[in-house]
Amino acid sequence: MAVQEIHHRSTHGGGCTCDDCPHGAREGHRRAVAAFLEQRDEFAAGQGLPAAVARSAGASRQWVSDELTQAARTVAERGREAGHSWLYLLSRRAVLAVWIAAGVLLLVQVGTALGTGWSTARTAGLLSALVLAGLLTVAARAQTLRGGLLAPLVGEDNRLSTSKAVPCAWVLVTAFAALLPALRLAASSPGPERDALYAGLELPRALPLLAVLALTSAVAVLVRRVVSVRILSQRLQKLPADRPRGADLLTDDAGRGSLPDAQYVLVATVTLGFVAVSLARYPDRLPHLPWSLAVLTGLSAGVYLAAKYAEGSRPMVLSVVRTREPGDLDAAIRTGDDIEIRGVGFVPAGAQTPEMLARLVVRIGAVHVHVPLVPVAGGFANPSDQVLTVPVPADVEPGRVDVQVVTAAGVESNRCTIDVAE
Repeated sequence: MAVQEIHHRSTHGGGCTCDDCPHGAREGHRRAVAAFLEQRDEFAAGQGLPAAVARSAGASRQWVSDELTQAARTVAERGREAGHSWLYLLSRRAVLAVWIAAGVLLLVQVGTALGTGWSTARTAGLLSALVLAGLLTVAARAQTLRGGLLAPLVGEDNRLSTSKAVPCAWVLVTAFAALLPALRLAASSPGPERDALYAGLELPRALPLLAVLALTSAVAVLVRRVVSVRILSQRLQKLPADRPRGADLLTDDAGRGSLPDAQYVLVATVTLGFVAVSLARYPDRLPHLPWSLAVLTGLSAGVYLAAKYAEGSRPMVLSVVRTREPGDLDAAIRTGDDIEIRGVGFVPAGAQTPEMLARLVVRIGAVHVHVPLVPVAGGFANPSDQVLTVPVPADVEPGRVDVQVVTAAGVESNRCTIDVAE
């Protein structure tokens, strides 16, 4: 029923702006983002404040922060709706791309057969492509709402996983390479041709290829285990994305280029290209992958796995000081004062969105204080990855109290003790 409902919604035209179709979901997200940016810049310029709070700096800051938080939640909801719609559309287009690739293979086979004639190997190649395309179509139908063919490549954080994409590519190439001689065996008669096909499937020839397939698959399992353990032990902060993107294969969670991911994908692409060329030249046997390329792939996978072990850090509070306004006298920290928390790791990768920034909390004694959003032109002055500014509420009892930061990922920092004067 859900699939039929989404299919009905997707019949709207590309210029649709309603909220009940994929096109409208994307347009609604764009409009929500535009409205949020306009509201943020307006508040940053000191406009739009009600007269009741304009005279109080603390009240106006809190009111602006609450308004921006509500707008950020609207943007996040629109973004998730657009992400679900994008996944459904992608699942349909991915299946279409698979069958287009099979059609291109048919045209290439027909074009190359004009001078040399049709052969059993060409027939087996087309049948292998059709069988593989059919299996992929069935698999995509089972995961239509999660991206179809993209579903096995998406991690728990709703991003494309490099550790999953590389072994999936090797599995597809290896399956096609094994299916091709299998179909030729089914059509061959006893004799030298069948013996040559069996010889092409011997283990010594396929050992480098199988070793690379096993290695990349093992890396995928180890990476998932490493990430899960580090998240549970609060040594890694992980936040979900609105939707998967192709750039996820080459970047970190913050969208910055990642050398370990990029080199892993690059080496895998080059090696898979060699395997594809070898398979095209000798379709009667499994591709012979040189051990040098297998070792290169192993080194690349080792670098990628080591980077996952070294990834991540916990938030740490280094110091807490009283914020001093220009012209103000130096004094002890009292309730109602602003304090500046200095440290590292307060805004983890992927938490730069307004909704995630609004989830930052500072625990002062037994009181939880949400970090206010302070807009400036083009962004926010507070919070930041290294500095947080929050007021000390009146509910905090005078004396020695602990200050602790809780990030948007739910990870707690160390405790820093301050003295609150009466």
